[in-house]
Amino acid sequence: MIPAARVAAAIDILDEILEGQPAEKALTNWGRRSRFAGAKDRAAIRDLVFDALRCRRSFAALGGSETGRGLMIGELRAANAALSEIFSGVGHAPAAISAAEQAAWRAPEVGAEALDMPDWLYELLTQQMGKREAEATFGALRRRAPVWLRVALRRGSPEDAAAMLLAEGIVTRPHPEVKTALEVTENARKVQNSSAYTGGFVELQDASSQAAVLALPDPAGSASALDYCAGGGGKSLALADIGYAVDAHDIAPARMKDIPERAARAGVEINVRNGLQPIAEEYDLVFVDAPCSGSGTWRRTPEAKWTLTPERLDELCEIQQDVLGKAAKLVRPGGYLAYATCSILRIENEDQIAAFVARNQRFESARSHEFLPGPLGDGFFLNLLYST
Repeated sequence: MIPAARVAAAIDILDEILEGQPAEKALTNWGRRSRFAGAKDRAAIRDLVFDALRCRRSFAALGGSETGRGLMIGELRAANAALSEIFSGVGHAPAAISAAEQAAWRAPEVGAEALDMPDWLYELLTQQMGKREAEATFGALRRRAPVWLRVALRRGSPEDAAAMLLAEGIVTRPHPEVKTALEVTENARKVQNSSAYTGGFVELQDASSQAAVLALPDPAGSASALDYCAGGGGKSLALADIGYAVDAHDIAPARMKDIPERAARAGVEINVRNGLQPIAEEYDLVFVDAPCSGSGTWRRTPEAKWTLTPERLDELCEIQQDVLGKAAKLVRPGGYLAYATCSILRIENEDQIAAFVARNQRFESARSHEFLPGPLGDGFFLNLLYST
């Protein structure tokens, strides 16, 4: 596909998303009806779509409308691309830009529009962080996220993993602070077919998430851990790799279907519990990666930035309170409850911990870690609570 045809495809996909179709579903549906598109075309179109979603408000201003076509005009205008070469109307290219479209574009307004945030979230986070830090965070959320790998230390060293990846053309560099983390700087799309990945030497996992697991207490002897909201098992694998005896649990058991295969590949044992059955045991560590807004990861899931509402945020906070209360009952005296979110919103993080400790006198906050989205990882929050 020529570049103009890729832009035309992105326009169609964006229109479906703007009408309410989830981004991944819209991309998948386009791929199914466009068998002629090769892997490079699909990757390029995906990048165009996600860049447009990250910068939806500013691109709409630059493009003159909040439509798929307007967003793509804005995206190309922001990149100083030659619009007439793409919007030519020749072959599979989008139609030429009209005089009305030329007249409709404008520079984004300073503030929420230019920084691509919903107004209410711009105000909320600016009040929470202060203008300087908030605007740096908004800027980070407008850019693509780095690709991070977690090295399974039971399989080998980061240096060994980096050498294996390099042998297949995948270039990485170590994280300056997180010992298990490698950033993929070239050929990220080759990772999942590489021998390092299929052999369990590396897993895809953001650096901030890795740092949170490494900040947990060292497992003494055969310390037990329950990954209470395990999902696909990324945290379960990381906990097992540092020495915990891990049980995985999720209220939706289907989410955990890949854990046994991933554990076997990594050379660790994880006991996958039936998430619909009550848990009678107590654990040395209960890790709660709670359902949240995902605001720290919006550069990876940019449509979520536009669909979150104050009402949905309140619902998530209620869910977090409920999950924390249930998980707390599974921590043995002298054990730890780790509460984590991939959110940068205080209402989901520090405020939840303060309310929880006020309700549960046997727990006290031992330490807290907060990461904001940037070149070294996504936004992430961890609070470690000690049970007396």
